[in-house]
Order: sequence, then C-alpha cells, then structure tokens
Amino acid sequence: MADISTLAADIQSGGFLALIIILALWELIWKGIALWKAAKNEQKYWFIAMLIINSLGILPILYIFVFQKGEKRI
Repeated sequence: MADISTLAADIQSGGFLALIIILALWELIWKGIALWKAAKNEQKYWFIAMLIINSLGILPILYIFVFQKGEKRI
C-alpha cells in the first residue's frame, strides 16, 4: 500500500499533470465533435446529456458511432 508521502510526490511530479492535460484534451475533442453533431441533428436530449456528463469521451464516442442519426463519419 502506498503511503501519503509517495502519493504526494507522484501528484507533484509533472507526469500527473501531463496525464490530466491529456485526458482533458481527449474529452474536449470528442465532446466537441459529438456536441456539434447533436446540434446539427437537432437532438436536444443528447446535446444536454453530453454537455453535463463528463465521461472521458465515452458518451460522445458512443453517440457518434452508435446512436447518431444519419451519417456516422467523424
């Protein structure tokens, strides 16, 4: 089991910050694409759900490839 000092050192390192930035960019890209498509297809409920729920891109990816009406290209 990791003790508090090891955990604090990991959080203070640049690796943790880099991971957070990468995950935020990943979410932003997928969410942006999915929100654009939901607005374009006039799917209000999907737009609202994706705007509120942060899922590291999982919900937007599912919307784009599974639930989107019409053309399913990125």
